[in-house]
This record gives sequence, C-alpha cells and structure tokens, in this order.
Amino acid sequence: MRLRNTEAAWGWPARAFHWATAAVILFLLGLGIWMTDFVTDIYEQFGLIQLHKSWGFVAFALAAARLAWRVTHAAPPPVPGTPRWQVLAAEAAHWALYALMLIMPLSGWLMASASSLQESYGIKNEVFGLFALPDPFVPGDRTLEGIFHQIHELSAWALIALVVVHAGAALKHHFVDRDATLRRMTSGR
Repeated sequence: MRLRNTEAAWGWPARAFHWATAAVILFLLGLGIWMTDFVTDIYEQFGLIQLHKSWGFVAFALAAARLAWRVTHAAPPPVPGTPRWQVLAAEAAHWALYALMLIMPLSGWLMASASSLQESYGIKNEVFGLFALPDPFVPGDRTLEGIFHQIHELSAWALIALVVVHAGAALKHHFVDRDATLRRMTSGR
C-alpha cells in the first residue's frame, strides 16, 4: 500500500481519512436527526446530545487532519477524458465538503457553548467524559445560541445534499462511465 498519492490513485492515508470521516459524518447526521426529531424523552435525548458532541469533536479532528493531509499532498489528476466542467464541479464540491466538515462541529460547539443550559445547569461540552472544551464566551446568550443553531442546521442539510451528490457522482463514474474514479478511493488502483 502506498503512503503518498500517485498519478493513478490516492495513498492509503488519504483513503483512510476519507472513509473514517465519511463514517463519522454519516453517523452524526443520522444521530442528529434521530435525537432532535424522534427522541422525546429528555433524559435519553440528553445522553444522545452528549454523545453527539463527543463524536462531533472527533469529526472536527478528522476533518482538520484530513484537510492538512490534502493541502500537503497533491491529489491525483482527474481520470483522463473527464470533461472540464466535471473537474471544476468536483473541485468545488470537495472544497465545499471540507468547509462544511469544519463548520458543522464548530457551529455545534459554539451553539452548545452559548446555551442557557450551560449556564443554568453547569453542563460542560465534554468529549467522552475525558475533558471539557473551553467556552469562547459566557454561556446563556440565546441570540448567539440561535445564530449557531441556524448555522448548524442549515449546514447539516447542505452537507447531506453534497454527500448525496458526491456519492452519486462516484457511482456514476463507476457504473456509467466505467472509469477508475471510485476505485482510486477504494482500492487505490
């Protein structure tokens, strides 16, 4: 297995970052919808929110590491014959995905930090009970909480849409175009 990206494929670190980030993000999106739209018991919801916060930190750390790797390691060039508009669309979609992978956990952390629950009950933004994230401002600011909630929710729906388009494009390349685009991110060939 190659460490570095080549002209033909992504190296194993890039592939590992891609699939680990994808798994965590899909889990968080599903958990976010589940805990806010389907769980009505406040105690069960509280536990799920704490789990969501912890995995959100993991998502941020993975996204930051993935972005650092991507910036320092050139991507393989597009598969020969890929139309220019598809290359540009893929590039824009990838950078939008990176942005949303950072915006989502940051807005969630800032929303939780501004929450009046933080102030009233002393609920810290803990990561798996191991450590607490710092609060960048005094908790209890409902205006900030609302702003960050909007950003978090709108970003979630934008991320869902982009993930669907991204996966659809990968499947189109694999099954319709029959090119190596998807294989370069799965097997590295």
